Amino acid sequence: MINKVILIGNVGADPEVRTLEGGAKVARIRLATTERIYNRQTQETKEHTEWHSVTLWRGLADVADRFIRKGSQVYVEGRIRSRDWTDDAGNKRYAIEILADDLKLLGRRGDNAQGGESYGQSQGYQAPAAPRPAAAPVQPAAPAAVPPADDPDDLPF
Repeated sequence: MINKVILIGNVGADPEVRTLEGGAKVARIRLATTERIYNRQTQETKEHTEWHSVTLWRGLADVADRFIRKGSQVYVEGRIRSRDWTDDAGNKRYAIEILADDLKLLGRRGDNAQGGESYGQSQGYQAPAAPRPAAAPVQPAAPAAVPPADDPDDLPF
């Protein structure tokens, strides 16, 4: 079975970054993806924006903390995860999020501190030998073989 999602979008706010008691770093970003839909009958184009919560662990969280800001354009590859919990008022709450395995900073260098750089869970957060231009097609890296050791169902957000 496959659980894989690929998103390219713009970050809606600066990342929320936390360091857990064990020293692991975790970050959350809100990513907006926009779909343009053309109606042939009315000859109008409408936009639909979807917001995604993306969780990044360890090295990817460090990259988010250092280089991603509101408005940054990023490529995220990961897995969909759903969580539920009971809030302080006793209400059952649900969330769907993306657990990132790969992250690429897109756009011009002025948009991100390292535009075009690639960061993956399996390779730490080292930059590739030569950055790709923003117009180049995105080549996803191999998914990480080992999931994060921290329990993703117990996020501090």
